[in-house]
Amino acid sequence: MTHRILPLEKGHNFRELGGYQTKDGRTLKWHKVLRSASLAHLTPHDLAYLTDYGVRYDVDFRSPEEIAKSPDKVPANAIYESLPVFKIDETASTASEADLFKTFSADPKSGHEHMIQVYVDLINQDHSKQAYRQFFDLLLANDKEDQSLLFHCTAGKDRTGMGAVFLLSALGVPEETIRTDYLLTNQASAAFVTQSLAKLQQKTQNQSVFKSYQSLLTVHQDYLDTAKQAIESENGSLQDYLSHDLQLSQHDLADLRKIYLA
Repeated sequence: MTHRILPLEKGHNFRELGGYQTKDGRTLKWHKVLRSASLAHLTPHDLAYLTDYGVRYDVDFRSPEEIAKSPDKVPANAIYESLPVFKIDETASTASEADLFKTFSADPKSGHEHMIQVYVDLINQDHSKQAYRQFFDLLLANDKEDQSLLFHCTAGKDRTGMGAVFLLSALGVPEETIRTDYLLTNQASAAFVTQSLAKLQQKTQNQSVFKSYQSLLTVHQDYLDTAKQAIESENGSLQDYLSHDLQLSQHDLADLRKIYLA
């Protein structure tokens, strides 16, 4: 999978969505759409790499507070678009140590349970639906050859993960492949997660905090299953969610497939 994970110096979880097969035998084009974690710490080498790669849209799903703390370093030829999925960061990806200790010290399952609620909100909040609808508008605008759209949040796993689920579903990629891409975050972010947990372990031996922080930093099948259940309870299917809640027309879906599939 190393060809899918981009070799950046100071960016983690930067990944290609090209190459995935659809149910009808078509293939996602390479160099058209990327998903990632934060762009705040990219080196000049990383920025040059992404510019050469063809990145022309930088879509930022983070909250205004996250953006203010760690603004993107935007590739030279890219248009920056802020589309906050949450008004404030619900994922706790930028939580302070004091907040972690206060919120997650009593129960080792509390981090996991917190993330379950995050995914319910991702699906059900009107603000989230509006952001993802605007995301599709930008995907539809990314119709030139030799240019890519990059979308991200802070860790590149939850808000970004569901953005990828919605896009791959709209393009007709099988559910098993979508799930594999979602869980690939744990491999693509492994070094970052290990480093973050090691730093925390130097400051606390509280296993509830440690286990909860691990749940906050990674993805789990339960999280995606929770999103799927929330969608099915309200809409019946993911395709119905795309058409009803995200208001993608058949014309939109056809245009997406023209742009992104070979």
